[in-house]
Parts: sequence; C-alpha cells; structure tokens
Amino acid sequence: MTLKTLFAGLALGLALTTGAAYAETIKIGVTPGPHAQILEAVKPLLAPKDIDLEIIEFSDYVVPNEALNSGELDANSFQHQPYLDNQVTDRGYKIESVATTVNFPIGIYSNKIKAIGDLPEGGTVAIPNDPTNGGRVLLLMADEGVIKLKDGVGTKASIADITENPKNLKIVEIDAAQLPRALPDVDAAGINTNYAEQAGLDPVKDPILRESPKGPYVNVIAVRSEDKDKPWVKELVAAYHSDQIRDFVEKTFKGSVLASW
Repeated sequence: MTLKTLFAGLALGLALTTGAAYAETIKIGVTPGPHAQILEAVKPLLAPKDIDLEIIEFSDYVVPNEALNSGELDANSFQHQPYLDNQVTDRGYKIESVATTVNFPIGIYSNKIKAIGDLPEGGTVAIPNDPTNGGRVLLLMADEGVIKLKDGVGTKASIADITENPKNLKIVEIDAAQLPRALPDVDAAGINTNYAEQAGLDPVKDPILRESPKGPYVNVIAVRSEDKDKPWVKELVAAYHSDQIRDFVEKTFKGSVLASW
C-alpha cells in the first residue's frame, strides 16, 4: 500500500466518522396515507442537513401523542390543533405545535343517499369517536339544519350537545379508521380524508357534504415543549414548508389535501 493510498483511506474514514457524529435521527409519528406520503417527500430534503427522518406509522389518533410525550418519538404529524389542545388538556402532555402542515376537509359520505337532507327518519349516522373530529361532523350537520347544537359549543361539540334532532337520527361513534368499513351499514358517515382515500373514496367528489377548507382544523407538527427550539425542529419545518413540498401536495392530492403555507 502506498502512502497516498493510506492517507486517502484515513481521510475517507475520518470523513465518515465526522459525518456520523453530526448525523441525527429524528423519529416522527404519522398516520398512514397523506401524512406519511408527505413526510417521505420531506425526508430527502433533510438528508443534506445530516438529519435522517425515521417515519413511523400508527393506525390510530391516540398512540402518536402518547409516544411523543414519553420520548419514543421526537415529533408527530397527524393531528389538527383542536385535537392536540384537547389531548394536552385531558392528559397533561408537555407537547405543542411548532408549525402548520396541511388541511384535510372532513366529509360526510353515503352509499344510500345523495344529499344530507335525504337522511331518513330514524337513520344512522356514524362519526369519529375522538372528540374533535366527531365534533366536526356534528357541526357540519348543524350547519345544514339536520340537528341543532347548544349555543357556543364550537369545536368541542359532542353528541351530548345536541338539543334538537328532528329526524330522530341515531348517531354512533366509531373508531375513525373503521368508518369506511362501516359505510355500507349506516345511512351516512363522517370520514377523515386520509381514511377515505385509503378506502378508495374521492374526498373531493364523493362526499354528500364537505367541510370548508377554511377554519381551525389545519394540521400541525408537534414536538415536546422542551425540544421546540432545537435546530432540527427548525430544519424540519423549513423542509416541510418548502416550495418542493407545496408542489408535491398539489400534484399528488389534487385538492383533497391543501397546503397551509
């Protein structure tokens, strides 16, 4: 081995060791579908910053916050601000949002009727069993006059807040991920965009009623409060809020998912 070869090998080893010392792995929790797809597009944008984004999928809306609060995750990207606020209040989590991401206007779907006003007397409507997403569907129904809610209930609407139900509708709460499967068995169901897409539904064309894209339900990236000022958080947000990711969202989801930046 020549001295030139030896020095080249030492230099390469030093470069690799130095790169490894600065590389950082960030574990981020998502739900399957658009959230996961978008973060997969973000991942290569962080590689030049020596940040390896490890994307971990969860099938529900509860575990990602538990895992973040306990330190099993560094961040998550799956929920809107009202849901996060509710979780923090109810469970005492020390986590908070650091950036908005995208909006998924929730829709009410049906295999049996063409308009929300066609719900039959005594019909069944399924809604997500988590407080804020269930409340979104109730607010949609109230805006159309199908039910009436207590004044001022806002985003915290629940079945207990229904004051008038002229058609005596049976409103049942089901795990959000299971709502597409329940659709054939009910007259209508309020389904989150990510689960609708996974089930082959078109979130733009198929709902009989769709939430306005404007409102408080923009999704967020959340981290532990103690981590919010760390450099990797700034890099993650900058990569997510890039023009490349905006273009990816627009081209991939064609209006079913809306960028917030």
